Amino acid sequence: MESVNAKFLHSMSARRRVGKIVTYIVLIAIAAIVLMPFFWMLSTALKQETNIYKWPPQWIPHPAVWKNFINAWNAEPFGQYLSNTLFIVILGLSAEVISETIVAYGFARFNFPGHDVLFFLLLATMMLPFHVTVIPTYIIWQRLSLLNTFDPLVLRAWTAWGPFYVFLLRQFFMSIPTELDEAAEIDGCNPLQTFQHIIIPQMKPAILAVIVFAFKGYWNDLLNPLIYLSDMNKYTMNVGMYFFMGGTNESPQWNYLMAMAIIMTLPVLLIFFFSQKYFVEGITFSGIKG
Repeated sequence: MESVNAKFLHSMSARRRVGKIVTYIVLIAIAAIVLMPFFWMLSTALKQETNIYKWPPQWIPHPAVWKNFINAWNAEPFGQYLSNTLFIVILGLSAEVISETIVAYGFARFNFPGHDVLFFLLLATMMLPFHVTVIPTYIIWQRLSLLNTFDPLVLRAWTAWGPFYVFLLRQFFMSIPTELDEAAEIDGCNPLQTFQHIIIPQMKPAILAVIVFAFKGYWNDLLNPLIYLSDMNKYTMNVGMYFFMGGTNESPQWNYLMAMAIIMTLPVLLIFFFSQKYFVEGITFSGIKG
């Protein structure tokens, strides 16, 4: 009997090992497929211009031209573009997090007249394609005489214009017991004090998730700066990279373009890498209570 149990346990252990090996193989294969564009981007960034179009493709550049990163940075005033981008990202991100957190708290904790209708209309705006609102929004900023300024890229964030982020934060707010609010009220806290001292400290995972999403959106934004900015001194990094695509009589400078794309990708990867624990927690717990 003992030998039969031992064989059974050995068989189960062997199956588990095989299952783990198969799982790891599948995950490694998927990771390789996902990372392939990044490897190709890095490979192109390190190539000489004459080697970019070689066939068969050269995955490992020989020689590796690390100077492409310096040349690409110096080809355009990317120092100015970087400061413009950081200005937009910091102001827009701050405004978005503050406004959307307040709006989400209102929807989660206050049952005012028209509460459900307003929240439905807010979520309904997610169904509107971006292209539908481009022209009306442009006309509004034009009549306010704010074209070719950073205002259209930053001021909109104060209107809690991200319905997905509001929904995400609201769901997280609703997962926090209302008994905490009641206890704070008994201790003499008004709603603002409760929000600031009781609720916000527990909202760090959800707020960090919104920060990661919003940072990626502002950092990678190309269309809005192209629409609203016409002065080269106000261009962002993404708009600056567009010059490497070449003109009518010029071929694209793919090695410089890929070098700048690597530089643009690194901040997003680093932010997600260092905040992934709280990011995943914020996404997960936002769906606990509806």
